[in-house]
Amino acid sequence: MEYRRLGASGLNVPVLSFGTGTFGGTGPLFGAWGNTDAREARRLIDICLEAGLNLFDTADVYSDGASESVLGEAVKGRRDTVLISTKTTLPMGDGPNDAGSSRARLIRAVEASLKRLGTDYIDLLQLHAFDAATPVEEVLSTLDDLVRAGKLRYTGVSNFSGWQVMKSLAAADRNGWQRYVAHQVYYSLVGRDYEWELMPLGLDQGVGALVWSPLGWGRLTGKVRRGEKLPAGSRLHDTASFGPPVADELLYRVVDALDEIAAETGKSVPQIAINWLTRRPSVASVIIGARNEEQLRQNLGAVGWSLSAEQIARLDAASLVDAPYPYFPYRRQEAFARLNPPAV
Repeated sequence: MEYRRLGASGLNVPVLSFGTGTFGGTGPLFGAWGNTDAREARRLIDICLEAGLNLFDTADVYSDGASESVLGEAVKGRRDTVLISTKTTLPMGDGPNDAGSSRARLIRAVEASLKRLGTDYIDLLQLHAFDAATPVEEVLSTLDDLVRAGKLRYTGVSNFSGWQVMKSLAAADRNGWQRYVAHQVYYSLVGRDYEWELMPLGLDQGVGALVWSPLGWGRLTGKVRRGEKLPAGSRLHDTASFGPPVADELLYRVVDALDEIAAETGKSVPQIAINWLTRRPSVASVIIGARNEEQLRQNLGAVGWSLSAEQIARLDAASLVDAPYPYFPYRRQEAFARLNPPAV
């Protein structure tokens, strides 16, 4: 397993990490993903550790805390061998302070996550969404206090826009507070919007990407193909509305290219899609998921080999879409590109 520095921090993380949204799964979204109990979770974590994957990602909102609880039980007795990443900010109840990133909410949320995880520190806490109602100074000073208290090691964000990340980093620099070192983002061969602004920002500011849904919300599993109906067992029947939309033309163009390269390499479609992501600038780790041992071993097979430059170029071409203003001149026009060469 390859390890990379997480942004500008000194923390080394594996290029593949494991998302635990299937742990304790309940409800219309997480229940459709899976319902892994602590016994099976321990087995999956055993396999991950054998492969050198030691970073496990969860969130308080995953199945109303059940994912954190199952993860905590599964790593009991080996806490020092794993890295735990969790997230907070999304609503955990109907009360006025049950959502957001206020000082009161963050302190309470961290204490609750620590209890569910059965640990006294979190390696990486990420804000699951930007809280427009709370001043960034309040958010960052609270996170800084929690780091200094030893309850958090590092902090990051998820699903922020470029200006939201930059406003936060500027406030941290101004006041000498801990800077965000990670941004958990959606990025895939059928969703490359991350490249327009967030990738250059991450490279410039030392914010590493942790990629969620690398298979385009389940569309790049190799089971969705041009001219064929969605398989009866696909979770997309129940969960497509929760994830980012993908135009059929783009999806099938990418799947055609993946099928061709799968035939050339002997690798599976998901393995190729994930391997492509591991080669992208600013990406520190790609979060894989699995409902069972077979899926996990398949996804772990996405690393330890490389696509050729020509194969990468074909995937780049198949997945490229026009960027919106103000980004498209820097892609299309030589004069703009000369001043600001693309990150990829």
